[in-house]
Amino acid sequence: MKNNKNIFKENSKINFNKQAESYDESHDGKFVAPMYNEIISRIMLIKPEKLLDVGCGTGNVLMKLVENNIKLYGLDLSEKMIEVAKKNLDNRAELRVGDSECMPWGNNTFDVIVCNASFHHYPNPEKTLLEMKRILKFNGTLIIGDPTSPVVIRKILNLYCKRSSSGDYKIYCKKEIEELLIKCGFKPSNFKKINNKSFAINANIKK
Repeated sequence: MKNNKNIFKENSKINFNKQAESYDESHDGKFVAPMYNEIISRIMLIKPEKLLDVGCGTGNVLMKLVENNIKLYGLDLSEKMIEVAKKNLDNRAELRVGDSECMPWGNNTFDVIVCNASFHHYPNPEKTLLEMKRILKFNGTLIIGDPTSPVVIRKILNLYCKRSSSGDYKIYCKKEIEELLIKCGFKPSNFKKINNKSFAINANIKK
């Protein structure tokens, strides 16, 4: 069993670099697609001025927002994903290669941070959430969309994650993601199962 958490990051980077050009037509790309409408609707209710997509991939969430007068930013660990996103967005977003545990923006920068179908790859989720909290405005909103599954299947998947080279780290249930958010200084709200395989949740910094 792998016990070096950096291996999960490296595996994610390798796999997404390989998938980048064909990601949207891949199994993963088709899995993520049904989540977009829910994530976008949550964003549009907030009407942010500045938004960051952490784990932005090929830029699909950002592409759906380009006509809405929002300053758009994206971060991804995969250089190839960022290359594809830059082509897709054509300079309509600021995109950077980087690690979610150490992001290249100042404190209190963003009105909304989105993390869609990426959080389950993070081997140090608390570090990532604390970093998101740092760069999120005090009255800002974090929106997470991620895979989930019934308890027995989830346990099997999580055992598989620890032994695979996919870069997946952990699949969360409602209780686990809410407890993690609370531990890191957020107040979770509006948990919703998007379908049988994914969820969305909002979180705000505890006041």
